[in-house]
Amino acid sequence: MPEVYLGLGSNKTPDHHLSLAIEQLAANFGAIEVSPIYRSKAVGFLGDDFLNAVVRIQTSLSVGDLKRFMTELEDACGRDRSQPKFSDRVLDIDILLYDDYHGVFDGLTLPREEIGHYAHVLRPLADIAPTLIAPDHGQTYQTLWDAFEGDRSLILHTLDSRTK
Repeated sequence: MPEVYLGLGSNKTPDHHLSLAIEQLAANFGAIEVSPIYRSKAVGFLGDDFLNAVVRIQTSLSVGDLKRFMTELEDACGRDRSQPKFSDRVLDIDILLYDDYHGVFDGLTLPREEIGHYAHVLRPLADIAPTLIAPDHGQTYQTLWDAFEGDRSLILHTLDSRTK
């Protein structure tokens, strides 16, 4: 089955929403692996800090079907799609990598371009898959993180177990 890496983020009751998303992913995809969780400043707007993580799953769903599933999960958590791209989010789930796919699949560009642009995406991906080769760069994600020149201000975070 294809191995998929998902980026998760939330800045509205983020402990609750990330916990809920992780539980739902495990319930639907079985054994999952979750990166360390990081707190980071909002990007592109003034807002509360985000919590971000990367989750590895295996699925037989196509890229399009997986994207629909993630959209339904975001909506079930109360995501407001009328807001601008850079705004507060109860839950944001992005398909970062789908196996070694490189290109546009079901309208989604893979690997996701933002991986190399933001510490809150690259760092947890490098934590969970340090030796994985980036299909668009030919280097490991750990190497990409080591060379990352953007804002690296992230704070390691532990989810509050009372939010489950």
